[in-house]
Amino acid sequence: MTCSEDLRRLHFINALFAGLTGHDLYLAQQILSAITTSLADAESRPPSEPAFAAAAGQLLERLCEGRQDHGFFHWDASSTATAGTPLFTRDSVLTGLKRLAGYRESTLLVTNLRPAHCPPNRRWTTRRQHDYDESLALIRDLAAARSRPSASLNLLFL
Repeated sequence: MTCSEDLRRLHFINALFAGLTGHDLYLAQQILSAITTSLADAESRPPSEPAFAAAAGQLLERLCEGRQDHGFFHWDASSTATAGTPLFTRDSVLTGLKRLAGYRESTLLVTNLRPAHCPPNRRWTTRRQHDYDESLALIRDLAAARSRPSASLNLLFL
């Protein structure tokens, strides 16, 4: 694995676990080590790889489970064939925002939105790029409109 991939992973973990680590890179490195040891051949996986993102999401969900001050919701846009469409995107994101509404600090993790719009074996077209950009805007707008002004919502896309 190259140094740039290591750095990408560390930045992803640092952003995802910022509410728990306080942006401490040493703690983020420890979390990264725990994730990579739990996955087979994890060193060869980039942070955008679905298994790596799922493992990080599951770990954060378990850590936030008993906490009253930090909420977490993970939405995998490629969980079904229709999950990335605007209707299902809106429904899933609103479900997550409803769960996070009671927390002062929360994290909404959206994974696999790009592959949901353009599978790995396909090429990006103008239409696919437009749909992807619309989905990003929809999620950002929903998060801004449906979260309390006093709440701190971390919106992460991977």
